[in-house]
Amino acid sequence: MSATDIRFMKLALTLGRRGLGRTWPNPAVGAVIVKDGRILGRGWTQPGGRPHAEVVALAQAGGAARGATLYVTLEPCAHHGKSPPCADAVVAAGIARVVSAMQDPDPRVAGQGHDRLRAAGIAVDIGAGEGEAREDHAGFLLRQTSGRPFLTLKLASSFDGRIATGAGESQWITGPEARRMVHALRATHDAVLVGGGTARADDPRLTVRGLGMRHQPVRVVASRRLKLPETGVLAETAATVPLWILHGPKAAAAAKEFWMDIGARCLPVPTADAGYLDPALMLKILADQGTTRVFCEGGGALAASLLQAGLVDQLIGFTAGVALGAEGRPSLGPMGLARLDEAPRFDLIDTRRVGDDVLHRWRRR
Repeated sequence: MSATDIRFMKLALTLGRRGLGRTWPNPAVGAVIVKDGRILGRGWTQPGGRPHAEVVALAQAGGAARGATLYVTLEPCAHHGKSPPCADAVVAAGIARVVSAMQDPDPRVAGQGHDRLRAAGIAVDIGAGEGEAREDHAGFLLRQTSGRPFLTLKLASSFDGRIATGAGESQWITGPEARRMVHALRATHDAVLVGGGTARADDPRLTVRGLGMRHQPVRVVASRRLKLPETGVLAETAATVPLWILHGPKAAAAAKEFWMDIGARCLPVPTADAGYLDPALMLKILADQGTTRVFCEGGGALAASLLQAGLVDQLIGFTAGVALGAEGRPSLGPMGLARLDEAPRFDLIDTRRVGDDVLHRWRRR
């Protein structure tokens, strides 16, 4: 691939990221149409997954797209869904060359989009920016290949790994800049997940605030017995902001009826041998509902169960310059580790200062 191809693919990737958290179950794709070094059209997958990025870019380019090159971060689709195949739209527009970051693993596509373009005489090059594309599309890819969403676990803690004092005081360990970034991270995910203990202790909104956006991720609470405060913020907003509750088979019928009556969705999850909600099945159920990217904000027991099950793909930590001591509440619950080599390991991807705190981002090894 030429330096020009890489440059325009990077632009397509940047455009695609604008759709993260808004396009599920579809991938957040970016597309750029170029001829003679001039950008004729730009597009990204729109909220709800339609229209697709290629269609948006083609509409912007109009008749000028004939003989141009299309840069797209994922193989154009080749199947009829709620809209016609993008591959057909590309052919009809007279595009001369397509540079695609990667093949789509969806069995309804899986190379057929590229084949359809080649059959129409369009030159197809695959692989420019593939590493970044795979990272951006990780949630979509995992849902297609493993039947679960991409999971980010966020932990905000003191220097010694505590999330509250021994008396339970936790607001605020990290500063306003870190909290604002958490809202931005929520916005790039389809759903925000917390455990029932966190919902009871903190009565959180779990919404994106302060960024001027109307769209909200789905709020998900994992509560085995569905024992949640019926007068808190979650209950007050269940009718206006999507709320899903994952519960076990022994949840009281009256509790389920209450939450469904006020607008929440109740999704049953089998329990594991220890009696807790099975973490792998929790994620499978969320994938079945269409989610591709889930942002987990604890608490300690839920976070530990996801780590122990090897289901955390990305770990994001915000560490504050304060120490709370051994009596403080730990950010993770028990994991039953007997040896160090049993502990899940992550590779450091990024570290930076955020206000008076430190952000560190890790990927599963």
